[in-house]
Amino acid sequence: MTKTEEAAAALLSALEKKGRTLATAESCTGGMIGAALTAIPGSSNVYLGGVISYTNSVKEQLLHVPHETLEAFSAVSPETAQAMAEGIRASIHADLTLSVTGLAGPSGDGSGKSVGLVYVGCATPAGTLVQRHLFSGDRAAIRAQAVDAAITLGSLAVHLF
Repeated sequence: MTKTEEAAAALLSALEKKGRTLATAESCTGGMIGAALTAIPGSSNVYLGGVISYTNSVKEQLLHVPHETLEAFSAVSPETAQAMAEGIRASIHADLTLSVTGLAGPSGDGSGKSVGLVYVGCATPAGTLVQRHLFSGDRAAIRAQAVDAAITLGSLAVHLF
Protein backbone atom coordinates (compact mmCIF):
# COMPACT_ATOMS: atom_id res chain seq x y z
CA MET A 1 0.00 0.00 0.00
CA THR A 2 1.34 3.44 -0.92
CA LYS A 3 1.63 6.36 1.49
CA THR A 4 -1.35 8.04 -0.18
CA GLU A 5 -3.46 4.88 0.06
CA GLU A 6 -2.57 4.47 3.73
CA ALA A 7 -3.49 8.09 4.45
CA ALA A 8 -6.76 7.80 2.53
CA ALA A 9 -7.65 4.58 4.38
CA ALA A 10 -6.89 6.23 7.73
CA LEU A 11 -9.05 9.27 6.87
CA LEU A 12 -11.97 7.08 5.80
CA SER A 13 -11.64 4.92 8.89
CA ALA A 14 -11.60 7.93 11.23
CA LEU A 15 -14.68 9.37 9.54
CA GLU A 16 -16.51 6.05 9.66
CA LYS A 17 -15.80 5.62 13.37
CA LYS A 18 -17.38 9.03 13.97
CA GLY A 19 -20.31 8.38 11.62
CA ARG A 20 -19.24 11.27 9.37
CA THR A 21 -19.31 11.71 5.60
CA LEU A 22 -16.89 13.21 3.08
CA ALA A 23 -17.11 14.94 -0.32
CA THR A 24 -14.56 16.62 -2.59
CA ALA A 25 -14.33 19.61 -4.92
CA GLU A 26 -11.30 19.36 -7.18
CA SER A 27 -9.76 21.57 -9.81
CA CYS A 28 -6.07 21.00 -10.57
CA THR A 29 -6.15 17.43 -9.24
CA GLY A 30 -8.87 16.48 -11.72
CA GLY A 31 -10.48 13.79 -9.57
CA MET A 32 -7.32 12.29 -8.13
CA ILE A 33 -8.51 12.76 -4.54
CA GLY A 34 -11.76 10.97 -5.32
CA ALA A 35 -9.79 8.22 -7.07
CA ALA A 36 -7.50 7.80 -4.06
CA LEU A 37 -10.49 7.54 -1.73
CA THR A 38 -12.52 5.16 -3.89
CA ALA A 39 -9.52 2.86 -4.31
CA ILE A 40 -10.10 1.90 -0.67
CA PRO A 41 -12.62 -0.94 -0.21
CA GLY A 42 -15.64 0.24 1.75
CA SER A 43 -15.10 3.91 0.92
CA SER A 44 -18.76 4.22 -0.07
CA ASN A 45 -19.63 4.02 3.63
CA VAL A 46 -18.15 7.50 4.01
CA TYR A 47 -17.34 9.10 0.63
CA LEU A 48 -20.45 10.62 -0.97
CA GLY A 49 -18.81 11.90 -4.16
CA GLY A 50 -17.24 14.95 -5.66
CA VAL A 51 -17.15 17.56 -8.39
CA ILE A 52 -14.27 18.16 -10.77
CA SER A 53 -14.53 21.89 -11.41
CA TYR A 54 -11.83 22.60 -13.92
CA THR A 55 -13.45 25.76 -15.27
CA ASN A 56 -14.76 28.84 -13.52
CA SER A 57 -18.24 28.24 -14.92
CA VAL A 58 -18.42 24.85 -13.19
CA LYS A 59 -17.09 26.39 -9.98
CA GLU A 60 -19.90 28.94 -10.18
CA GLN A 61 -22.72 26.64 -11.30
CA LEU A 62 -22.09 23.47 -9.29
CA LEU A 63 -20.07 24.71 -6.32
CA HIS A 64 -21.73 28.11 -6.00
CA VAL A 65 -18.43 29.98 -5.96
CA PRO A 66 -19.49 33.62 -6.37
CA HIS A 67 -18.53 35.17 -9.71
CA GLU A 68 -17.25 38.15 -7.75
CA THR A 69 -14.82 35.91 -5.86
CA LEU A 70 -13.38 34.55 -9.08
CA GLU A 71 -13.16 38.02 -10.61
CA ALA A 72 -11.55 39.64 -7.56
CA PHE A 73 -9.21 36.84 -6.47
CA SER A 74 -9.01 34.35 -9.39
CA ALA A 75 -9.58 30.60 -9.36
CA VAL A 76 -6.22 30.05 -7.68
CA SER A 77 -6.81 31.77 -4.36
CA PRO A 78 -7.64 30.98 -0.75
CA GLU A 79 -11.03 32.63 -1.22
CA THR A 80 -11.90 30.26 -4.08
CA ALA A 81 -10.65 27.19 -2.19
CA GLN A 82 -12.85 28.20 0.75
CA ALA A 83 -15.89 28.80 -1.46
CA MET A 84 -15.35 25.44 -3.21
CA ALA A 85 -15.17 23.53 0.08
CA GLU A 86 -18.24 25.30 1.46
CA GLY A 87 -20.13 24.97 -1.82
CA ILE A 88 -19.69 21.20 -2.10
CA ARG A 89 -20.60 20.82 1.56
CA ALA A 90 -23.86 22.70 1.01
CA SER A 91 -24.66 20.81 -2.21
CA ILE A 92 -23.88 17.27 -1.09
CA HIS A 93 -24.52 17.71 2.65
CA ALA A 94 -21.30 16.00 3.67
CA ASP A 95 -19.90 16.52 7.14
CA LEU A 96 -16.35 17.17 5.93
CA THR A 97 -15.35 18.43 2.50
CA LEU A 98 -12.02 18.92 0.79
CA SER A 99 -11.22 21.33 -2.04
CA VAL A 100 -8.13 21.87 -4.18
CA THR A 101 -7.35 24.63 -6.65
CA GLY A 102 -3.97 25.54 -8.05
CA LEU A 103 -1.46 25.72 -10.88
CA ALA A 104 0.00 22.34 -11.75
CA GLY A 105 1.87 23.53 -14.84
CA PRO A 106 3.88 23.16 -16.87
CA SER A 107 2.99 26.80 -17.60
CA GLY A 108 1.17 29.40 -15.55
CA ASP A 109 -2.19 31.01 -16.21
CA GLY A 110 -0.84 34.46 -17.06
CA SER A 111 -1.59 35.82 -13.59
CA GLY A 112 2.03 35.85 -12.46
CA LYS A 113 1.33 33.21 -9.83
CA SER A 114 3.93 30.47 -9.56
CA VAL A 115 3.44 27.03 -10.98
CA GLY A 116 3.06 24.76 -7.96
CA LEU A 117 0.89 27.21 -6.03
CA VAL A 118 -2.01 25.20 -4.58
CA TYR A 119 -4.72 26.04 -2.07
CA VAL A 120 -6.33 23.19 -0.15
CA GLY A 121 -9.58 23.80 1.69
CA CYS A 122 -11.48 21.81 4.30
CA ALA A 123 -14.98 22.63 5.50
CA THR A 124 -16.58 21.07 8.58
CA PRO A 125 -19.47 22.03 10.87
CA ALA A 126 -16.84 23.84 12.97
CA GLY A 127 -15.69 26.07 10.09
CA THR A 128 -13.42 26.18 7.07
CA LEU A 129 -9.65 26.09 6.90
CA VAL A 130 -7.51 26.84 3.85
CA GLN A 131 -3.81 26.03 3.49
CA ARG A 132 -1.42 27.55 0.96
CA HIS A 133 1.22 25.30 -0.57
CA LEU A 134 4.00 25.86 -3.07
CA PHE A 135 4.88 22.46 -4.48
CA SER A 136 7.77 21.67 -6.80
CA GLY A 137 8.34 19.21 -9.58
CA ASP A 138 6.54 18.47 -12.80
CA ARG A 139 2.78 18.47 -13.29
CA ALA A 140 2.34 14.91 -12.02
CA ALA A 141 4.42 15.60 -8.90
CA ILE A 142 2.52 18.80 -8.07
CA ARG A 143 -0.83 17.06 -8.46
CA ALA A 144 0.29 14.11 -6.31
CA GLN A 145 1.53 16.45 -3.58
CA ALA A 146 -1.80 18.30 -3.68
CA VAL A 147 -3.70 15.03 -3.17
CA ASP A 148 -1.51 14.14 -0.20
CA ALA A 149 -1.96 17.62 1.29
CA ALA A 150 -5.75 17.43 0.98
CA ILE A 151 -5.95 13.98 2.58
CA THR A 152 -3.62 15.11 5.37
CA LEU A 153 -5.72 18.21 6.03
CA GLY A 154 -8.86 16.07 6.11
CA SER A 155 -7.22 13.69 8.60
CA LEU A 156 -6.36 16.59 10.88
CA ALA A 157 -9.80 18.16 10.59
CA VAL A 158 -11.73 14.97 11.35
CA HIS A 159 -10.37 15.10 14.88
CA LEU A 160 -11.60 18.66 15.41
CA PHE A 161 -15.30 17.96 15.16
